Amino acid sequence: MSSILGISAFYHDSAACILKDGKIIAAAQEERFTRKKHDSNYPFNAIEFVLKYANLRLSEVNDVVFFEKPFLKFERLLETYVAFAPKGFISFSKAMPLWIKEKLFQKNLLFNKLKKHDSNYKSDKNIFFSEHHLSHAASAFFPSPFNEAVILTADGVGEWATTTVAIGKNNNLEIKKEIHFPHSLGLLYSAFTYYIGFKVNSGEYKLMGLAPYGSPIYEDKIKQIIDLKEDGTFRLDQKYFNYATGLTMTNKKFDNLFGQNPRNPEKEKITQFHMDIAASIQKVTEEIMINLAKSIRKEYGIKNLCLAGGVALNCVANGKILKEKIFDNIWIQPAAGDAGGSLGAALALWYIDQKNKRSVNPKDDMKGSYLGTEFTQDEIEKELKTLGANFETLKYNQLIEKTAELLSNQKAIGWFQGRMEFGPRALGSRSILGDPRSDDMQKNLNLKVKYRESFRPFAPSILREDLSNWFNLDVDSPYMLLVSDINFEKKIDMTEEQKKLFGIDKLNIKRSQIPAVTHVDYSSRIQTVTRETNKSYYDLISKFKEKTGCPVVVNTSFNVRGEPIVNTPTDAFNCFIGTELDYLIIGNCILDKLKQDLSLKKDYNEKFELD
Repeated sequence: MSSILGISAFYHDSAACILKDGKIIAAAQEERFTRKKHDSNYPFNAIEFVLKYANLRLSEVNDVVFFEKPFLKFERLLETYVAFAPKGFISFSKAMPLWIKEKLFQKNLLFNKLKKHDSNYKSDKNIFFSEHHLSHAASAFFPSPFNEAVILTADGVGEWATTTVAIGKNNNLEIKKEIHFPHSLGLLYSAFTYYIGFKVNSGEYKLMGLAPYGSPIYEDKIKQIIDLKEDGTFRLDQKYFNYATGLTMTNKKFDNLFGQNPRNPEKEKITQFHMDIAASIQKVTEEIMINLAKSIRKEYGIKNLCLAGGVALNCVANGKILKEKIFDNIWIQPAAGDAGGSLGAALALWYIDQKNKRSVNPKDDMKGSYLGTEFTQDEIEKELKTLGANFETLKYNQLIEKTAELLSNQKAIGWFQGRMEFGPRALGSRSILGDPRSDDMQKNLNLKVKYRESFRPFAPSILREDLSNWFNLDVDSPYMLLVSDINFEKKIDMTEEQKKLFGIDKLNIKRSQIPAVTHVDYSSRIQTVTRETNKSYYDLISKFKEKTGCPVVVNTSFNVRGEPIVNTPTDAFNCFIGTELDYLIIGNCILDKLKQDLSLKKDYNEKFELD
């Protein structure tokens, strides 16, 4: 039995994964254990978990692989500072001490950290370093259901590359083309995330959710700062940006072009201007991704596309690529950001370097991305008793029946079952669920449970067999990475008066038979559910359909604003008791809010900062 430990760390979304004979056994982000969102530290807890789950001591692991090459990254930083000198001295002087002290000697740093897991771990053990974009590409291709594919990776920046095209065939993968820093689609999108007043590296999906409230009236101005070629390749005019050498993303020239300073989230509300900016950058991003997809299909003639990198989490752009029918099939890595780099690095080592044979799973090899922690019924009950929780334990069929009944009565439910998801999306294991037919569910969940902006859309989880009856989509979307429109017959047309409304005023208009998961542009970020990948979730939605005729539930991640998705029964109980969730279903236990000791409540509204 050969085993590989993959690690990503030290930038954002640290994670660990473990393979046994090339099979993905376990993977998790460090943030779930430390409760620090996007935790970038060495993933000690995540490594401990994957080793335990694989029943291995670290000294028994054959190889350890890190997701990028620190020397190449250091070279890029140095060359960037030289190219932009004398600008950027402040950020240079802040970055260098850490690099000289730790990051340049990452192999030594890693060994010293690894030793803490197992005193028998020896320094002569193999520690390998993958390349950042190769790790991304490998994470997308090797678990995919394709023997052959073209892989498009787009993110902020790795060592030098920001966008790459690779070809994968059987057990081999080779990067063919690269766009290099500072020209980056990920950093462009992050620059606008910063400009609108959201957090870089966490608020990008908010920008995507805000876009449908606006009109892309700044598209031409954005194109003044991008040299955009017909094939989708691009260069960014660095006169408008500050990220290469500064401590901010944009500069005064950028502000002057668009006519406002960056929004201060503590003092300024989101206005129609910000919505229009969001709509404009989203449209440009979609155009770039579609043009890149078209050009690589034409050049390589391969019918399958794999996507990875942070930009691959832009499910609206993914949906547009699918709708254009550029490729016959598309598969997107669910942990498309840096966390997935731990998995990709391990897979690259197993297949490319060690030349092991690959057999393709016709679905995919991600096990529904349910690769994290799980708890036995005994462990759950023990934790709940220790916390002072009041709960009832039901048989499985009773639990499904009762939960479906509560959902149909428009109760907000915390749902904690099976193994935790790997990646940024809750997929029915650590989810908050609601009735999509409710007019108020979206607003109430945002304001009363998640404590976040009311405009944020929610996703529908739908039985796979009912998908095309409700949405203009008929391909699997198990990882909530495709956006599609609701079917015409399920829509509710707006009145002439409603059509005249602007911005957030559009929020409360009922647009379909499932308004809680229908965005202002009639779109939804869809998760398809099958019995094979998540039996309890499938059974629950089936029972809800039996009661209501609706094969859809609202699914949002089980957390509040600024907090990572819950990991343990204790995390779940704290979130349940501290918010306006009505019920918590955890394992076979059901908890009613009205029966809890409310002195156990924590003030969630103030605990976490804006994300």
